[in-house]
Amino acid sequence: MSRQISTGAAAALLLLLSPPAAGARQRPAPRAPTPAVANIRYELRFDSATARSRHVKVAMRFDAAGAAPVLLSVPAWTPGAYELSNYARNISAFTATSAGKPLVWDKVDYDTWRVRPTAAGPVEVGFEFLADTLDNAMAWSKPDFLMVNGTNVFPYPEGIGLDYPSRVSVTTSPGWLVVTGLDSDGGAGRYRASNYHDLVDMPFFVGRIDLDSAQVDGAWHRLASYPAGQLRGASRQTLWKQIGQIVPPQSKVFGETPWTHYSTMLIFDPGFGGGAALEHQNSHIGIYNPGFMGTALLASITAHEIFHAWNVKRLRPAEMVPYRYDRPAPTTLLWVSEGITDYYADLSLVRGGVIDSLIFLNVTDGKREAVDQKAPVALEDASLSTWIHPTDGTSDIYYDKGSLAGLLLDIQIRDASDNRKSLDDVMRGLYQASYKRGRGFTTAEWWSAVTAAAGGKSFADFSARYIDGREPFPWTEVGKLAGIRYLADSSRVIRAGVNTVSDSARVFVTAVTSRSAADAAGIEPGDQLIKVGEIEVTGDDWSDRFRARYDGAVGRTIPVVIRRGEADRTVQLDIRRELVVTATLEWDRAANPKAARIRHGILTGTVSP
Repeated sequence: MSRQISTGAAAALLLLLSPPAAGARQRPAPRAPTPAVANIRYELRFDSATARSRHVKVAMRFDAAGAAPVLLSVPAWTPGAYELSNYARNISAFTATSAGKPLVWDKVDYDTWRVRPTAAGPVEVGFEFLADTLDNAMAWSKPDFLMVNGTNVFPYPEGIGLDYPSRVSVTTSPGWLVVTGLDSDGGAGRYRASNYHDLVDMPFFVGRIDLDSAQVDGAWHRLASYPAGQLRGASRQTLWKQIGQIVPPQSKVFGETPWTHYSTMLIFDPGFGGGAALEHQNSHIGIYNPGFMGTALLASITAHEIFHAWNVKRLRPAEMVPYRYDRPAPTTLLWVSEGITDYYADLSLVRGGVIDSLIFLNVTDGKREAVDQKAPVALEDASLSTWIHPTDGTSDIYYDKGSLAGLLLDIQIRDASDNRKSLDDVMRGLYQASYKRGRGFTTAEWWSAVTAAAGGKSFADFSARYIDGREPFPWTEVGKLAGIRYLADSSRVIRAGVNTVSDSARVFVTAVTSRSAADAAGIEPGDQLIKVGEIEVTGDDWSDRFRARYDGAVGRTIPVVIRRGEADRTVQLDIRRELVVTATLEWDRAANPKAARIRHGILTGTVSP
């Protein structure tokens, strides 16, 4: 899923460095299925002329078997972005022709067109798709660039299944580049897909972009970025180095690298207030404020999305196999797909040497703190509720809380097996048993795999209390098994209510505590803090200086200067003293030998002989 700056490993790491419908859409019934169609081809046209209206021109061509109506539907969502987007609303100027003559067509429902051929033979439909939304599940354009997802623009014939092969051609301006995960079909701008699932899981960049390639862990990796000239020099070199460090530990978990080529596709826009990304089977799209360039925060989100190439694009819950594109696909296991992925993003950073063990623990502690600040919610419930975006602050809690659950499970598996097995074995075993056999995994299969790795240890109580239940995680009890100490104290302190990250001399807001002074002032994730009262915000120590300066000023209001995008603005912050329970995780230097072995195994990806 699209990883947001305000949650999860990304935010914690750089502390150191109308709602959519939940049910299936309603269709008039009955209606006849589409008869056989063949030779399906798509064309995307985007150039300097179409860019002026921010549209991409789309054509779909096929051979009709006869005069029976053909039903063409557009997906309602993009896998990984767990919300209904109803892409048909961006379609205009729909036409249908055969041999140059117009065909009769009408709408069956809001995202299905019924085209009526007059006889067997070639049919062409065309339309324009509005590309004006900077979201990694949507389409977005500039005068020299287009980002578009296949779910946005590739209709599918209803009633024939989704295993049909197709070809795609992209027509664009001279000198503009095209980047996609689709395999080449033997010419510039020509691609092929063996089935519809692959077709719509390969987004496109078209335009003036920076593009280079390198071998990473035995496979080709491409780095595409827009605008051209933005991600250059040391920042680009840093990201390339980080990718090279991230991929090998992830491949080791599953025992293979499942792609022949992978594309990291990035957009940097000063008006984007943070960072987010969306996974695909051999690529991902990331959208970031330029302040992310050269940081470990960018590496963290990148690690999360690359790990998804295994966990969710291939290994995924049974409710999402195969994907349906006309309705939601709720599952109680999204905490595994997203939360466990976030745990492994952290692991790949520390195992690959991007961060050290202290930062890894502080990242984990940041997630623990973020979870503690939210209302108690069961991971299974949060997994289901994401489709309706709850307003209580728990809409994406399965990232952080699921990641913490992954660590606690890893510790218990290693403890029960005397460090001979780990959560890696669970992931690798399920990958072989479900994905390699063309199916998804169930909740029962998940816990069976965990129990097997732990030598028969039951996790029924753990699941009932901490996964399907809302009890606080057992940090004291389980943490000590890996040499982790949990310390807690309480006090009343001056607090603004923000989490921040520093990048050289700049400080960015990564999260805002609900109902805090910062929340009331209108400060948002992604804002750069310039000045808080009399405090110049130039480094990690700004909050200590803020508390020292205003400790006796409770009840006063002070100006805060923030930079949002390219504009500075001033908001008013109330000085408040809040009851704060200060808890922290730290490495236990006096851990017993077994706990020390478990800790070492987690950090290095190894097990005891």
